[in-house]
Amino acid sequence: MGGEDAQHPRARTRTRNRCGFPFRKRGEAASFQELFDLWQEPATLNIVLITPLQLVDEPLEFNEVIPAGQLDYAADIRQVGPLPVNGVADLLIEHRSSSSHVNDIRLRANYSADFEILCARCVDPVKVPLSGDFDLIFRPEAADADAGERSITADETEIGYYQESGLSLEDVVREQVLLSLPSRTLCTADCKGLCPRCGQNLNQAKCSCDEAPADSRWNALAGLADKLELEH
Repeated sequence: MGGEDAQHPRARTRTRNRCGFPFRKRGEAASFQELFDLWQEPATLNIVLITPLQLVDEPLEFNEVIPAGQLDYAADIRQVGPLPVNGVADLLIEHRSSSSHVNDIRLRANYSADFEILCARCVDPVKVPLSGDFDLIFRPEAADADAGERSITADETEIGYYQESGLSLEDVVREQVLLSLPSRTLCTADCKGLCPRCGQNLNQAKCSCDEAPADSRWNALAGLADKLELEH
């Protein structure tokens, strides 16, 4: 990544404010209304779009907080509490020819939050603490519209894409969380699950389904499996 870092020889960075106010020139004061809104509202993430224009002069540092309920992960996954995301975005200029270049965005960040995932057997919520970090490169969607006309390297298969409006930090975090969470979660290793007949949680109480008399309508099929096996 040495060549990529060389795109930005200046070490100083700028910080995006957490309420989404536009960056100001040095010495330019915030309006009274903006300061009042900042005092009134908690620092939360609405929609953060990172564009190449923001990164032309220097990298962009961000310290955002995604509140619970802001992102939809999956039907059985729920974020519990805030999810702080801290990182930096850089512009990487990819020269494809003497007259053509592509503005890639490198996004490095870390995050942490608590989640609840439904147990795969009894569907009770299971608390899962999660933290992680990522270092990803994103390319404009239109840059590879003619990808069929050129070969793609192995490294390029790991590159994501951003839309013309910009790179959504929310979308990136959501994808990274889903990739990091376990695919199957159990409340305990010996979870008994639910009764397939009545739905009783067998960890909490035993049901009487096993003691119920068998349905006589199934008597005609009794032993059918054994008969078929003997015939073959």
